Amino acid sequence: MMKADVKVVILGDVNVGKSSLLNRYTERRFRSADTTIGAAFSLRQWRQRTVSVWDTAGREQFHGLGSMYCRGAAAVILTYDVTNRQSLRELEERFLTLTDTAQPDCLFAVVGNKSDLTDDWVAIGETEREAPTPASPAPKVSKQVFKEDAISLYKQLLKYKMLNEKDFPVAEAMCFETSAKTGYNVDLLFETIFELVVAGIVKNPGKPSNTVDLKHSMDSKPNKSSCCT
Repeated sequence: MMKADVKVVILGDVNVGKSSLLNRYTERRFRSADTTIGAAFSLRQWRQRTVSVWDTAGREQFHGLGSMYCRGAAAVILTYDVTNRQSLRELEERFLTLTDTAQPDCLFAVVGNKSDLTDDWVAIGETEREAPTPASPAPKVSKQVFKEDAISLYKQLLKYKMLNEKDFPVAEAMCFETSAKTGYNVDLLFETIFELVVAGIVKNPGKPSNTVDLKHSMDSKPNKSSCCT
C-alpha cells in the first residue's frame, strides 16, 4: 500500500493551466495538458518525505469532488489565469468553500498562471525566465489580474478561515505569477510549498501527518478533452 506523508492540492477553474504547471515541474518541459476529469496525482520526494500533489478538475460538473480531494490537505494552491479576471472570481465564488475539509492550519498559495501571454511579459526580462519558449510567441493580451489582486484574495482567505495572519507566511511570499509554458517561477512555487509543509511535519512531530492512501484513490487518471497553458 502506497502512502504519502502530506498532501498538496491544486484548485482552480478549467483551462487556467493547473495540469500544465504540474507537468512543467515534474517533467521539466511544457506539455499541453488535457482537461482533467476527477483528479490526477503525482508523488514527489522532499527532504525524506513523500508529498502527493493532486491536480483537480476545474469543470463545473466535477465541482463536488473538490472537497473530497481537499480532505486532510496540508496546502492548497489556488490557481487563476492572469488574462482572465473571471478565473480569479471563480476562486472566491466556487473554490474557497471546497477547502473547508483541509487541515485547520492549511497553507495557501494564490497563483496567477499564463504570464507569458500578457503584453507586459517583456518587462520581466529574459534573464528571469527559466526556459525560452521554443514555439512562435502567441499574440499578447492585456493583463487582467495583478499580484495586488492575488494578495487581496489571500488576506480575504485567511479571514474566511478565521486564521491569524501572524501565524502564516506573509501574502507577498505566497502569491506567485507563473508561466507553465516557459517555466517562469514554477520551481519556486512548488518548492516553497514543499519546504513549508515538510517543515510543518518536522516542527510538530506529534501531529497526525494525514497520510494519504493512494491505492484506493478515485479518478486519479486524467482523461483527455482540451489543452491549456
